[in-house]
Amino acid sequence: MTERRSTDPASGPFRFCPYCATPLHPIEKGGRRRMACPSCGFIHYRNPTVGVAAVIVDHGRILLGRRASHSSYPGAWCIPCGHVEWDEDVREAARRECREETGLDVRVGEVVAVHSNFHNPAQHTVGVWFRCEIEGGTLRAGDDLDLVAWFPLNDLPEPLAFPTDRIVLEALRRELDEARNHERLESAL
Repeated sequence: MTERRSTDPASGPFRFCPYCATPLHPIEKGGRRRMACPSCGFIHYRNPTVGVAAVIVDHGRILLGRRASHSSYPGAWCIPCGHVEWDEDVREAARRECREETGLDVRVGEVVAVHSNFHNPAQHTVGVWFRCEIEGGTLRAGDDLDLVAWFPLNDLPEPLAFPTDRIVLEALRRELDEARNHERLESAL
């Protein structure tokens, strides 16, 4: 289970009211400490951002990317992922992020998993992992990745950048093992 970490809202992005520029002050609202404007009443509700990931599995191998030196968690591996833009559909975001990071055009399929990400106390995100199928493009690293490669689900590289990716990868490995066991059972009958 992913550990939940909270941060003081006073350490968040807003120090001044975005409407009237008055300094914000902490208040208690809804059982939480929030930053509020004493002049106009604005209350900053610090909400998570949404991230998406493109899960591409082929014959028991998964496509992972190594985080580039200019990105967060440099040198660590992850499922190709990124943030959803303000006016963007989550499936389109998964397609865009996959294209930016891997050079591949994909068809975005079913949701594999949804998890809260608490690995970075300064930025809480909610991630949606989508099963994707390659439709075209040329495999090449880009954007936040400096290398993309295929790995057997039972032989993953270390370190992984995100604890929630490990949860998703372990579930995919179990799914693959169950499918193989089912095939063996059927062929034995």
